[in-house]
This record gives sequence, C-alpha cells and structure tokens, in this order.
Amino acid sequence: MSSPSGKSLGTLVAALIVGILIGAVIGYFIPRGDVVPLSKYNELQQQLSEKEQQISQLQAKLQQLEGKKVKAAFIYVGPVGDYGWSHAHDVARRYVDKKFDWLETAYAESVSEADVSRIMERFIKEGYNVIFTTSFGYMDPTIEMAKKYPNVLFFHCSGYKRAPNVGTYFAEFYQIYYLNGLMAGALTKTNKIGYVAAYPIPEVIRHINAFALGVKEVNPEAKVYVRWIFAWFDPTKAREAAESLISEGVDVLAFTEDSPTVVQVAQQHTEQGQQVYVFSHYSPMLKYGPDSVVSGQLVHWEVIYQDILGKVYLGIYNNTNLENVDYWWMLREGAVEMGAEHGVPINPKFVPVLKNIKINHPEFGEISIYDLVMKRLAQMKEEAVLFDPFTGPIKDQNGQVRIPAGQRASHDELWTMDWFVENVVGTIPKG
Repeated sequence: MSSPSGKSLGTLVAALIVGILIGAVIGYFIPRGDVVPLSKYNELQQQLSEKEQQISQLQAKLQQLEGKKVKAAFIYVGPVGDYGWSHAHDVARRYVDKKFDWLETAYAESVSEADVSRIMERFIKEGYNVIFTTSFGYMDPTIEMAKKYPNVLFFHCSGYKRAPNVGTYFAEFYQIYYLNGLMAGALTKTNKIGYVAAYPIPEVIRHINAFALGVKEVNPEAKVYVRWIFAWFDPTKAREAAESLISEGVDVLAFTEDSPTVVQVAQQHTEQGQQVYVFSHYSPMLKYGPDSVVSGQLVHWEVIYQDILGKVYLGIYNNTNLENVDYWWMLREGAVEMGAEHGVPINPKFVPVLKNIKINHPEFGEISIYDLVMKRLAQMKEEAVLFDPFTGPIKDQNGQVRIPAGQRASHDELWTMDWFVENVVGTIPKG
C-alpha cells in the first residue's frame, strides 16, 4: 500500500466512491431481459442499502481526515552530522516531512540513554503524538513511557519489545554485508580482513557473521579480525582500531561506526602506496575514499517511515494494535541498497578487477566475483528470497553446528545471535 499525501487522499476516497457507485449501477440496474423475482429484488435492495452505507462511511472518513495533522518526533543517539546512523534517519525524516503536507516533524540529536525519557516527555507535552526512538538502548525507556502515555504511538528502532501502542522497525543489512564479504574475500592479498565494530549486540554480531560468511564462500583461507570500540560514534577510537588492524597485516576493512573515519584511514594508506580496500557504512562515502571504497551498505529509512506514518494518518495504526507491528525490511522491500553511492553498486574503479577474479563455485561453476555478487543480489531481491546467507550448515568458532544443513536461521535466531562463525577471529565481551 502506498502512503497517502494530503492532496491525494481526497482523490483516493472519491475514486472509491465512484467505483462503488459504478459497481452498483452495473450490478443491479442493467436489464437482463428477465423479470426479477421479488426475493431477488429485496436482496438487491439490501445490497444497495449496504453500498450507500459504505459511501456514507467513506465520506465521513474524508471529512475526518481533512485538516488532520500528525506530529512526529524523532530521537537520535548521535549527531545528525555523523554521516552514519543518525544522519541516515534524519535524511529520511526530512524526506517524509517534505512529502506529506499533513505531517509536522521535530528531532533531538545526541540523546543519551539516561536522558531519553526526559526528551520523550518533552515532545509529548509539546503535542507530538508519534515518537520514533532510534537506538537499541532506548528500548526499555520507550516501553515505560508508552505505559505512562497510552494515547501516544511509539515506534522503536532495532528493538524487540512491543506493546499495544509500541511497534518496532528495522532496515536489516545482513544481506548487504554478505555481498560485501564476497568482494572482500576476493580482494584480500594477505587473507587478513578487519572489522571495526561498535558494540557486541546481536545486530552487530549478525552483520560481522554475514560479512564473514561471504568472505568464506570465495576464500576459505581468509579470516575476519574484529576490534571492538564500544561506541557508535567515536572517530578517534575508529581510527585507532583501523590503524591497529592494518599494522597487523589487514588489507581490507569493514566497520560499524557512524563516521567516514575508517574509509579515510584506508584512503590515506592507499595514497601512500599501500592498497587498503574498505566497505562504507550507512551513508554514501565514496567521496572520502575514491581509491579504496569498493562498495558498502546504504539505508532507505524513508521507505519504512512513509509506510508507518501513512498508516498512522489513515487510522490503520492506533494505540491498541501495534503489539504485532514489526518491520524487518531488507532488499526485497527496498529498505536497503548495496552501494558506495546511491545507484552505484560497486565503485567503477574496481568492477574490472572483480570481473577478472574467477572462482569455481559449487552452485554456479566457474564464475567471476562480479557475476557472483550480482547473482546473489538478484536472488535476495526476489519476492520469495531465493537465497539467504544464513543457510546451514554453519559452524561457530568452536566447530559446533549452529545452523543445520539445509535450514535457514529464523528471525529469532538472527535477532538474538551471540556467537561468531568459524572464520572470525575475536571474542564477544559478555555483560
């Protein structure tokens, strides 16, 4: 269902009314050459009466929506200029704010978990009736605030707790990380690939594993080395971790940190004669590393936000029915994109290189890395999702089979993942 703009809603309802009237005329009043029995006549009269009631209800709905406003507040864990997570959410906020003339938005940036309840309450007192909390750490405060304000709608990003007035949503990247892993495994010369990781939560672990599975598919000898920085946005720590990995022989980098710092580090080394490849994160970062960025993962939060807000506006979502609303959107839904820039799946500089690297693949036979990436991308965009990276057999670092042969990891298994696949070097801090 496409989300309605203020101007299109009247047209939509009018079209429905006209359609019903046409159906009534065609169905009931075109002569058929026979006398209609009284029982049939009464039945048709009853049906016509029901159609008239439907028209009245649609007209009432139109009058109700005319002049209706939705006020939505967005709360970010980082600064909107971080060029990562918070920046991407705010790009989407500005998109829907411009698209819907019935929508008013506001935002708060760099909000700590300790302070998020106060910020939510401030927005609610200012009349905002939809609150988007966009960090995993906001989950429990969101649930508590929803109990306090049952008439306000809350949508929490990346969490798993819901309530009658709390839904959840996420644009999931693991398919893209797997695709990037295919390219990383093919490009490394040292068989050492680095990952600068934010926090040891299931989301990040899942992405590291998907990346490592891609690496292993094309290069079983390569390992993925993880460095935790325990921050979503910390350019200093990100630089230190990237430099440390490179000093230990890593020649390909991926990361979860909301700045282009890791990309800039890779570009600096490449410019100095040491080729380091890198895969960008969340936002287009090709301009920061034109000689190092191969591809990356890009998000389209606007796809999810326009769907949610459109349904709020129409009354489809309300404060009694959000408990089962859980967006888990990926390539198929258009919520994520593989690319170094929007519309640029792979840096043109590296396309010939990837086309020239060929492997003997168990499913496709001899195939170039470029063609393999594009085949897998197409499979995961299909309505039926013909391929999933988390299809067994998959073992953890200790050799234990975590996903049996022929089975795909379930949503809950992916959402609670707390183990590394066997070609990852590193530990997952507990507590």
